[in-house]
Amino acid sequence: MMKNILVILVLFFITGVSAQNEVLFTRATESYNAGEFEKAIEYYKKIVDNGKHSAELYFNMANAYYKRDEIGPSIYYYEKALLLKPNDPEILNNLGYAQNMRLDAIDKMPESAMIRFYSTIIGKFSFDQWAYFSIGMIVLFVLAYLAYYLLRIAIQKRISFIISILALLLCVTSLSFAYLQYDAYNANNPAIIFEREVAITSEPNNRSERIFTLHEGTKVNVLEELNDWMKIKIADGQTGWIPSESLKLLKVF
Repeated sequence: MMKNILVILVLFFITGVSAQNEVLFTRATESYNAGEFEKAIEYYKKIVDNGKHSAELYFNMANAYYKRDEIGPSIYYYEKALLLKPNDPEILNNLGYAQNMRLDAIDKMPESAMIRFYSTIIGKFSFDQWAYFSIGMIVLFVLAYLAYYLLRIAIQKRISFIISILALLLCVTSLSFAYLQYDAYNANNPAIIFEREVAITSEPNNRSERIFTLHEGTKVNVLEELNDWMKIKIADGQTGWIPSESLKLLKVF
């Protein structure tokens, strides 16, 4: 009896939060369309505080910040949307506009043929999307294999067998891609600079040599943390230390 009451309470809470988020999203959309971008951002943040995370939500937040000429936050939320929905053309397009407003123009390190292959093929989907695809392929494999045993006509049996083999191969391939994507996801710890201008130092203290300077909206990769400092790496391969409060990690949901 007590267990049933707890289940009902949990369902009631989830339903209530979902309904509240829908109301907040509607109000945010109305505020955005009215040009009240700050108010729209407040509504979007309340949805995030309720535990809701989606590419659409972060994309809308990024658009609102972009309208307010707040480049750092806009790039930050476009990048978060892209983590949840990789290679989405609309997100990439708007992110490109925001990135063009940055002060830092950093040349990327030359990529090998293997890395380019990874970016175009394996990086086409996130690791969970590749995993879902592999599940679909294993279901297709089972159905095709059952059809192979149940069908009587030779041509139909042959087609079912070929489909089952192809589905199995695609399942193994997509699982491999999911593993590679998951490994790459864990290996990187991206962040966005939120300071207008910040000096990058050779050691984690304010007394050490200043190596270079970064500006708001620049994307970096965090290599390690020490007290209130983070060691970062930028696209051209340079590394250095930055105060932790000068950037925001992208994978924090």
